[in-house]
Amino acid sequence: MTDRLEPMPADWQRALAVVAHPDDLEYGAAAAIASWVDGGREVAYLLATRGEAGISTMEPARAAEVREREQRASAAVVGVSSVEFLDHRDGVVEYGPALRRDVAAAIRRHRPELVVTLNHRDTFGGTSWNTPDHRAVGRAVLDAAADAGNRWIFPELAEQGLPPWEGVRWVAVAASPRPTHAVEAGPGMERAVRSLLEHRAYIEALTDADPETYVRGFLGRATGDTAARFGGRAAVSFELFPR
Repeated sequence: MTDRLEPMPADWQRALAVVAHPDDLEYGAAAAIASWVDGGREVAYLLATRGEAGISTMEPARAAEVREREQRASAAVVGVSSVEFLDHRDGVVEYGPALRRDVAAAIRRHRPELVVTLNHRDTFGGTSWNTPDHRAVGRAVLDAAADAGNRWIFPELAEQGLPPWEGVRWVAVAASPRPTHAVEAGPGMERAVRSLLEHRAYIEALTDADPETYVRGFLGRATGDTAARFGGRAAVSFELFPR
């Protein structure tokens, strides 16, 4: 695939990144987020779960504590201080009105112009099956971007002090097999590496490799694979849905 990726829009001030688990943003998107924060933009994180089912050697209650702490430290590395959790159950997140309502409420609260999420499609490029949580959360985010601006959908949110927000201009899907846009990874890459390394308990349970070697290898491949479509520059790719 050689179609050129367009640069991501730059005329915005606030973004909300909504994903299923701790570490979802750090597997690539964090390099872009670091660059955005450097440019003076505001970015907040919203996670559907605390990742409590993600470490097989650790009981869920303990894993939730560890992974929340790691996520907050990870976000701080790239300059993000607002990290919220919805407490849907890890591994069995359900797409539906409840999840859409929770995400729409966060959009109304944070009032972003750009919403970021993770690949909602069935596969990562056709060979690696996506997880149910990623699919559910990604689809809910795409729908909630519209729900947030509709006064007749979830009217109870307005009663709770969250009036409609019609200001979402784009939803950007990271790690999509159908990317359309990209952000150069270089300026934020070192912080992206350190950000993912903050998820040390998760990484050490995932692989026997040296954590830094693993992280640099993964992020280097992920951003390097995009270079051919972005002027030879390593980049974080997104599928952009204008609104």
